[in-house]
Amino acid sequence: MHNTLHKLTKIVMLIALFAITTFAMAQDGTIYPLATPAEPNAIPLGTGGVQGQPAQETWFRQWGDPMARNITKATLTPFLPKPGKANGAAVIVAPGGGFRWLSLGNEGWEVAQALADQGIAAFVLKYRLFPTPESLDGFKESMNRTFAAATPPSNDGKKEAAPASPPRMDLSNQLQDAEAAYAMIVKRASEWGVDTARLGMIGFSAGAGLTMHCTLNSKTMKLHFIGPIYGGMGPVDVPKNAPPMFSVIATDDFLFRGQFGVIDSWYKAGRPVEFHLYQNGGHGFGLGNPGRTSNRWFDAFIHWLDVNQFLVAKAKK
Repeated sequence: MHNTLHKLTKIVMLIALFAITTFAMAQDGTIYPLATPAEPNAIPLGTGGVQGQPAQETWFRQWGDPMARNITKATLTPFLPKPGKANGAAVIVAPGGGFRWLSLGNEGWEVAQALADQGIAAFVLKYRLFPTPESLDGFKESMNRTFAAATPPSNDGKKEAAPASPPRMDLSNQLQDAEAAYAMIVKRASEWGVDTARLGMIGFSAGAGLTMHCTLNSKTMKLHFIGPIYGGMGPVDVPKNAPPMFSVIATDDFLFRGQFGVIDSWYKAGRPVEFHLYQNGGHGFGLGNPGRTSNRWFDAFIHWLDVNQFLVAKAKK
């Protein structure tokens, strides 16, 4: 178990570091302050705060997408299907952002609404984050410093060296938030029309890392399927009864790097796995960006859920 935790910690830290790189090296690099939006349906999870947090939760916009940072209070926001359309399946949605911010629009609300439109109850998990400086400039500078400290010089001046081994990352807050979200959904399953035997979790980038962390380490969550979307690809020790996995990444995503470790791990463990490696899409594409082959991943995911009978109630024995 210690070896598994060490490997997983490296995976999620690499996700965080590379997400930071994307943030710092975005072509326009422009972020804009954003007034805190109303979240009338967000339900507090009551899991506590963040130790050493220097600032209040603030929001910004980049690439047109609303994002939040310095989150100290976790919430769960339900996106329920319209009456008569619900099929009982449910999904916890974990946005990404290197555990320093959350891309709540692109990788949260939009995905959850798309799931609800398919009759699936979706729940956006706004989990606690690691502290970042109060100002936007300080935020960007801190991300650049973090990445620079973790990246070794190139080997020969031409070929980029592999990232240095990252320090261990404590995801206890995030795991606690996910477990509280799961417990709330189970408790209110009847109210929300959820079949707890068809409850899964998908996540994007760092959210994919959290999804995997929950799968490998939670003692209270019984996930029936998982979908790590452009997450870390390193090998893991797969639990005996690991849930079926649907995985997506693009060849031009910096997290791919020609690795198939987590897919190989699931396969060798004899657990169901479906893997989509797309020609292009980059990182952080959410439901999709114009002119990318990865834009059809969501359709494939729904088809996968359907074929595996997660969209229909299981016959009672």
